[in-house]
Amino acid sequence: MDKTSDGHGAIPAGIYCFEDSLGFLLGRLKGRMAAVLDEELTALDITHAQWVILMRIANGVGRTCGELCRHIAYDTGSMTRMLDRLEEKLLIVRERSAEDRRVVGVSLTEHGLALYPQLQAAGFRVLARMSAGFSKDEVEQVKSQLRRMLSNLDAHEVAA
Repeated sequence: MDKTSDGHGAIPAGIYCFEDSLGFLLGRLKGRMAAVLDEELTALDITHAQWVILMRIANGVGRTCGELCRHIAYDTGSMTRMLDRLEEKLLIVRERSAEDRRVVGVSLTEHGLALYPQLQAAGFRVLARMSAGFSKDEVEQVKSQLRRMLSNLDAHEVAA
């Protein structure tokens, strides 16, 4: 079968269908994962968006507000509002850096740390539901392919 002539991937010429495109399917999957995770988290009074932030902090990926913004792709205003809500729920604490007042550190409170196993379990339940019927090798293959796609986009961004 002929490939597109632009040399940018394996899209067969003349048979593109938006609803079956990789981007559309990935977006739909992300939306469904978020909705299912919201259902899982209802009893904990946490949203999927809050879950992502809490998991990043717990796993040491977001130690500052700036890091969280970069890793989650939120603007500073949205992140501030999210962190305000998590602080009101007594799940996180923010602290200005003594070395650089512009830097605001974020960490889980004792309550946040105590909630972490339940947050992790909710994520595992969603992943198990999503990957039902897949072998371990199939899951690893999908993850490998997704990492390659991310790498392709990162490489294109660096080249631009």
